[in-house]
Amino acid sequence: MALKLNPEAKAIYRSIHEEIKRRLVLPGSSTFLEGFEPTSEEKEILRRQDYFRKNLPKIRPELREQIAKVKPIKFRRDYLHDRILIVDESELERAEGLGLCEVSTSLEEGEGYPLVLSTVGYGIDVELTPSQIAPELYIMPLWENRETLEALTKIGELTGEGSVALEILRGLNELGEVMEKRKLLDGLEELVAEKERELNGKIAEKLEKFSLTLSGKELLDFLGELKAGNYEAIFKHFGEVEGEILDLINAAENELSEKLGITVELFSREELYPVTVPPERIEMLREELERELKVELYLRSREVLERIMPLLPKLKEELGRVHELDFLLAVRDFTEGFSFPELWKGGIAFVNGRHLFIENPQPVSYAIGKTPDGFPVPGADDIRDERVVILTGANSGGKTSLLELMTQITVLTHMGFPVPAEKAWVEPLDELFFFRRKRSAYDAGAFETALRSFVRALRGEGRKLILIDEFEAITEPGAAVKIIGELLKIAHEKGFYVVIVSHLGEDLRKGLPFARVDGIEAKGLDEKLNLIVDRQPVFGKLGRSTPELIVESLARKKRGKEREIFERVLRAFR
Repeated sequence: MALKLNPEAKAIYRSIHEEIKRRLVLPGSSTFLEGFEPTSEEKEILRRQDYFRKNLPKIRPELREQIAKVKPIKFRRDYLHDRILIVDESELERAEGLGLCEVSTSLEEGEGYPLVLSTVGYGIDVELTPSQIAPELYIMPLWENRETLEALTKIGELTGEGSVALEILRGLNELGEVMEKRKLLDGLEELVAEKERELNGKIAEKLEKFSLTLSGKELLDFLGELKAGNYEAIFKHFGEVEGEILDLINAAENELSEKLGITVELFSREELYPVTVPPERIEMLREELERELKVELYLRSREVLERIMPLLPKLKEELGRVHELDFLLAVRDFTEGFSFPELWKGGIAFVNGRHLFIENPQPVSYAIGKTPDGFPVPGADDIRDERVVILTGANSGGKTSLLELMTQITVLTHMGFPVPAEKAWVEPLDELFFFRRKRSAYDAGAFETALRSFVRALRGEGRKLILIDEFEAITEPGAAVKIIGELLKIAHEKGFYVVIVSHLGEDLRKGLPFARVDGIEAKGLDEKLNLIVDRQPVFGKLGRSTPELIVESLARKKRGKEREIFERVLRAFR
C-alpha cells in the first residue's frame, strides 16, 4: 500500500524524484525509478533495502561513460524487394504470411532478382523462417550498433557479470570485408574519379620524360604534328611508351578489381591520354557490384546469424539491465554517504542528518517518539516516549529546515532508499503530512484552508506523522494557543506523531503535559554582527527567540539618533 502524502510532502517527494532522475543517462531508465514510490508495507521496504544493499556495491562510476554509449537495438520486420522466394504450392500461404519478400511458385519469375531463394531446389536453399529468408534484418541492426555492443562488453567487465556482446562482435567481424565493399560502393564515383586523376598524372609524367629524350628536329616535328592534330603520326614518335601507358591502365584496373572484389574494365585502350570513364560504365559497374554484394552479404549474414541467434534473447536482457544499472548508478550518486535506516516501532530518530537541498548543512540529530540508547543529543537521556513535540527557538535557526529534513528521511525510508544521516530509525507509516508556514497572516481564507487541512490530517486512525510549521502565523496568538492545544490533544489521543514549530511554546506547554518542548537558540553575534545559531535542538528545553540579539545587532550597526533609540530598546530587555 502506498504511503499517503499531503501536497507539501508530495512536493518534497517530487524534488527527490527529480534529483535522482536528473542523474540518469538513458531516457528509458526512469521506469525503474517509478517502481520505487513510497510504500507503507514494511516487507516491501525491507525487500527494496536488500535489493540496494546487494546491487549498489557493484556499481562503479566508470559505468556512466559506457552506459551513455548504449543505444536501443531494434530488429525491424521489413519487406525486401531485392529477393524472391520460390516455394511449393502447399507452402505458398505460409510463405506469404511471413511478409518478407516476393513469393512465387513459378521458377520463371525469379529472373531479374539478385537473390533467388527457394524451398524446391532452385536458387539458394532456405527454410521458411525469417532468419533464413532475411538474415540481414537481424545482422544489420547489430552491425550498425557495434558501439553499443562494445559498451555492453565493457559493462560486463566492470560489473563482473560478463556479456554475450563479445561473442556477437566476434561473429560480426566476419562481415568486415563485405561491409568494406559496401562502403566503397557508396563512394564509387569518387573512387573511380580519384583513380582516373592518379592515372592521368602518371601518364603525363611518362610523356614528359619521353619529350625530354627527343632531338631538336624530332621535337619540332612532334610539335608540328601535335598542332595539326595528327595523332597517328604522333604515336609513331612515342610508340615505345604506349606499352608502358597500357601497363599503367591495367595496373589501375587491377587495383580497383582487388578492392571491389570483381573484374573491372573501365578505361579505354583507344584514347590513351587523357583517360576518361564514361558515366554509363560506372553505372554498369555499380549494378554488377550491387548484385554481387547482395548475394555475398546474404550468405555471410546467414552464416553468422546461425551462430549468434541463440545469444539474442540474452542480449535483450542485457540491454534492459543497462537501464537498471543506469538507475542504480543515479541512486548511488545521489545517496553517496547515506545509510540504511533501521525499521522499528518507536517513531523517527536520526543521527547527524543532513538536509538534501542546503549547501554544506550543519548535521542535526533529532527524534520524535523513542530515542535509541546513547542518542547524542543534549537532554535525550531525560525524555520519555513523547509523540507530540513543540519545536521552539531562534528565527532563522533551522526549525523549518529540520521539518523538511524529517520529511526527506521519512520519504526516502518508505522508498526503500538509504537516507542522509549517519544512523536512522524510522517506523513505517501510513500517512505523512507536512504543513509549510503560510505567509498571509490574518487572512480569513488562509486560516480556514489551513484549519481544514489540519483537521483532515487528524481524521481516521493509523500510523501518522504530522509536521506543522508555525500555525500561529495565520491567526491571532491567543486563538492559536487554544486551537493548537486542542488539535495536539486529539493527535495525542490517537497516538499520532506530531512536530509543530511554534513561538508559543511557553503558553502551549502549560496545558499539554504530554508534549515535549525542544529548543534551538542563538548564542550571540559574530564579528560581522550576524547571529550565531547552533541548529541542533536541545531536548526538553524551551528555545528563546532572537529579538534581543537582533536589536543588539542593529544598535551596534547604526549611528546617531537611530543608534540611541535601538540602545534604549535593548536596555528594556536587560
